[in-house]
Amino acid sequence: MSSLVSIAMLAETLRIAAPYACAAVGGVWAERAGVVHIGLEGVLLVSAFASVALAQASGSMALGLVGGVALGVAVSALHAVLVDKARIDAVVSGIALNLLAFSATRLGLRGLYDSASNSPSIAGFRFGPTGTSGGDMLVRALLDPVTLLALAAIAASPFVLSETRFGLRVRAVGENPTAAFAAGVSVGRYRLGALAVSGAICALGGVHLAFDQHRFESGMSGGRGFIALAAVVLSGWRPARAAALCLAFGWLEALQIRMQDASRGSTLATLTQLVPYLATIAVLALGLGRRGAPAGLGRHAD
Repeated sequence: MSSLVSIAMLAETLRIAAPYACAAVGGVWAERAGVVHIGLEGVLLVSAFASVALAQASGSMALGLVGGVALGVAVSALHAVLVDKARIDAVVSGIALNLLAFSATRLGLRGLYDSASNSPSIAGFRFGPTGTSGGDMLVRALLDPVTLLALAAIAASPFVLSETRFGLRVRAVGENPTAAFAAGVSVGRYRLGALAVSGAICALGGVHLAFDQHRFESGMSGGRGFIALAAVVLSGWRPARAAALCLAFGWLEALQIRMQDASRGSTLATLTQLVPYLATIAVLALGLGRRGAPAGLGRHAD
């Protein structure tokens, strides 16, 4: 029982939860602006690939981080343009971006590394002690630049959305785009800005995932963007709650790993892999988080 609340478990939970939390808070930003963002999975994937490709080519992890975030912003902004300007259904656009991300990263792996599965290894950021104790793991997690940026973005999001002019206008176009437009607010511009912020935060999750694995693997997002969308709904479209739910999911996944190790070689080892996902389905089935959706979600100003 003590191992479930140990420092090592906390470090593992933070490591696992970071990509989910970044994608979920990114999803909150997009949907608070009134744009359904099914493409979070694709943003995670392309940002992970770009960060590894640039880090591998340049030898600079910082350049890889910047490149990954920049491509995440570009993909998310493209989604905003397709939805708001071209009037493509947000779900269709998101699915198309996910499929494009999966195929483009596979093509990139083949073209750059002559591999259909993974890239060469990269160093990643290396700060803190190198030991394997729970304390060492936690210090490394808390000193990681990508983790620190993710924590800062997640912590700042509730304040920016509720206390700043930009955040209030983003929420206005998400609640009632027609009224916001009539009041002189540029719905398209604020939605584009919100989707850019969404892409940047979500991309931090993709970079974290790739740097944590020290390479890019085909399809390595592994459904994290969709789990993040569930967290957005369950949280009532509130960034702090969405991040907390992702932290709980990270703990469940860390627990699943420990259960799997303890029952290695048995049928139970396979069944334990379902624990986090069954818990998510159970919470959704209870109907939690259905209230709080922006009233203008999926609506245009005219």
